[in-house]
Amino acid sequence: MNLPTSTTGADAVDIAIAQGIDFDGTPIPSNRLELYRQVMVLEGERQRSGVTNTMRSRIVRIGAKHISQEELNQMLLDADFAPLKDKEIAFYYKK
Repeated sequence: MNLPTSTTGADAVDIAIAQGIDFDGTPIPSNRLELYRQVMVLEGERQRSGVTNTMRSRIVRIGAKHISQEELNQMLLDADFAPLKDKEIAFYYKK
């Protein structure tokens, strides 16, 4: 059983899932892999609202993990995206 080669980067989780092995070397249970694949098929069939909307959503979802609310909001504005919405602030920043 080979460990995934990297635990960093955007593709690390996808590579580990494809290998069926978690970062610690343990096999991912087949029932979890199957459920993941079923949901990903559904996601793959979903109509998209546009690239710009998806980009902004990803920036907010991932950026909120690494960047303060004020800084992320300013970065969005500087890039001509809509500022953080109240529901995004409540979800990502209110603890």
